[in-house]
Amino acid sequence: MLGSVLLAASRSPRVRRLVSGVPVTRSVVDRFVAGDSRADAIAATKRLAESGLDVTLDHLGEETRDAEAAAATARAYGELLRDLAGLGLGTRAEVSVKLSAVGQALGADGDKIALEHAREICVAAKEAGTTVTLDMEDHTTVDSTLEILHALREDFPDTGVAIQSYLFRSESDCRDLSHAGSRVRLVKGAYAEPASVAYQDKREVDAAYVRCLRILMDGAGYPMIGSHDGRLIAIAGLLARDAGRSRDSWEYQMLYGIRADEQRDLAREGFGMRVYVPYGDDWYGYFMRRLAERPANVGFFLRALVSRG
Repeated sequence: MLGSVLLAASRSPRVRRLVSGVPVTRSVVDRFVAGDSRADAIAATKRLAESGLDVTLDHLGEETRDAEAAAATARAYGELLRDLAGLGLGTRAEVSVKLSAVGQALGADGDKIALEHAREICVAAKEAGTTVTLDMEDHTTVDSTLEILHALREDFPDTGVAIQSYLFRSESDCRDLSHAGSRVRLVKGAYAEPASVAYQDKREVDAAYVRCLRILMDGAGYPMIGSHDGRLIAIAGLLARDAGRSRDSWEYQMLYGIRADEQRDLAREGFGMRVYVPYGDDWYGYFMRRLAERPANVGFFLRALVSRG
């Protein structure tokens, strides 16, 4: 129930103003967001790489309704990727892109604009020696995102995509995407979806996750396991073993600021471990979804408010 309320709040301008106006909020946000600037993102990437961790960087922003803002986001990714290349970090860091941040939500021409900007980002990533993964947003964007993915893969076949297990359609999507060279990040899902398109019960979402995970592990692609759930992390390892996969043919992914010790432990054990690192000043929607995912995050936020009140 609390999670549903927080997910609804993630799209409320009124709640955005309220939460953003609380002085302590930013200090709590810093647990989950690397900082406002490109320099902050680069510094976080260096620290994580030195700990043996790989990174995927997300320039925060979504549901952009302004063409210039969409273009600015694409430019920001290009600048970030050039910095990564100059510092020799292209082999350790890729980028994650929300298509709604680069034009997908701009009306009838949204898909065309998003594809053009995503292509610019892919060009910069290739020059930096790294890759791009498309984030998945709510269920209304799935078909558009997959169409743009297929168009990008004509020239950039290593472009990845996120699939959300709580959607009824995701097992079919995983089958379609389990071919050789296909990079797929499997996550549970972090948007408030109706019962007509998505599982609502946690046990059903987890079971769907395992079914999708099995499809990806048995396929010929490159699965990226986006989870902080210890049981699902263990299941992923077992399924990879049963599928005869080498450790360089798949990886774990976790969010910046969550279970950092487990991230380092997995890397030390020889597993691929990539940290999803968001940065930028448009942090509200991302932050609220992190609170919705885990009650412990809400408690952390409330304790901070009380301790500074």
